[in-house]
Amino acid sequence: MEYEIIELEERTVTGVMARTNNAAPDMPAVIGDLWEQFFTPSVCQTITGRKSPFTLGIYTDFAGTEKDDYTVIVGCEVNADTTASAPLILRKLPAGKYARFTVTGNVHTAVAEFWQQLWAMNLPRAFTCDFEEYRNDDMEHSEIFIYISLL
Repeated sequence: MEYEIIELEERTVTGVMARTNNAAPDMPAVIGDLWEQFFTPSVCQTITGRKSPFTLGIYTDFAGTEKDDYTVIVGCEVNADTTASAPLILRKLPAGKYARFTVTGNVHTAVAEFWQQLWAMNLPRAFTCDFEEYRNDDMEHSEIFIYISLL
């Protein structure tokens, strides 16, 4: 898989959050429920200070093996001075070096295939924060930038 190495500045995000791991039988449901929760009008319409139109799927607090728990956040980038109230949380995405992959196709199958291929790659991963940036809302012809934190 081809990728580009880029330096990102710190970003402030808001969204809904849960903990899971890749070995958990309910992992797909946990992540799917977050997406559904984020897009309910009572959640996404309350976000102020939105800095970007793109929705983010964020994976952080991860130790580096498939069985370790990690935090999943579905959200968006906001201005640094934005405040949030429950169920929304605020989080900083760390500045640093990232590998940026471009994934296109069906949003479900293309992203799942990407993660399977990524686990087989020999990247110098930092495991600090990885995230998906959904560039459009076309479920069959999506364009997604996926950022993987590097050492």
